[in-house]
Amino acid sequence: MTFDVFEYSNKGGRDYNEDSIGSRYDENGGIFVVADGLGGHSLGEVASECVVSTLVDGFAGLGDDPVAQIRLLIKAANDNVLALQAQRNTVMKSTAAVLAISGGKAFIANTGDSRVYYFHEGRIAAYTEDHSVAYKKYKSGEITREEICDDDDQSRLLRSLGSPDRFEPDITAIPGNICAGDAFLLCSDGAWEYVRDDEMLIDMFKAADSQQWAELMLLRLMERIDGQNDNVSIMTVRVLQE
Repeated sequence: MTFDVFEYSNKGGRDYNEDSIGSRYDENGGIFVVADGLGGHSLGEVASECVVSTLVDGFAGLGDDPVAQIRLLIKAANDNVLALQAQRNTVMKSTAAVLAISGGKAFIANTGDSRVYYFHEGRIAAYTEDHSVAYKKYKSGEITREEICDDDDQSRLLRSLGSPDRFEPDITAIPGNICAGDAFLLCSDGAWEYVRDDEMLIDMFKAADSQQWAELMLLRLMERIDGQNDNVSIMTVRVLQE
């Protein structure tokens, strides 16, 4: 299995970047992670880096029970963030958006409001659902999906890593085997707030590779930010060969 992967992270309009991004993959599969350290807490960049390093370094395939294995990895990341909190006597938290692939099977997972999208046969076939108050409003019909990014409660998270009891991920198994032409997008809220779902799809069709796909989305973002925008992290993953 061959992948075309592009990773981008920038501090945006903030003083420093609290996002972290990382991946590890080969012909058998791999793991891809975007984590967003929560801006309302100190040392968010330490928390997000801890999440990424724990997940990437700890990945060794998915075994006979992939969902359980992903849960164990994310629990390990949560435990490590909690250990850092104890060492430094401060609260630090992070989101996590995860794509794990092994033996042709793919799984997407998230805690918080960083997202994973799966593109298959010309459409967005699956995506993670935010653990935020704004997303709850969308699910209950109070606001539209497009209004999530502008809602006052968008940054109020219901789950995050670095929480003793509210860190559990939602995990979705992609049906069947992934195939050449499939693609994934992982991003922090600083990216998806400015690029609509249909635009992600349009830019994927236009792009020759993962880097150009990300750059087309970033061009849209740059036209819409006001200079005080959040950190921006994007990872694009295209499956080139089964």
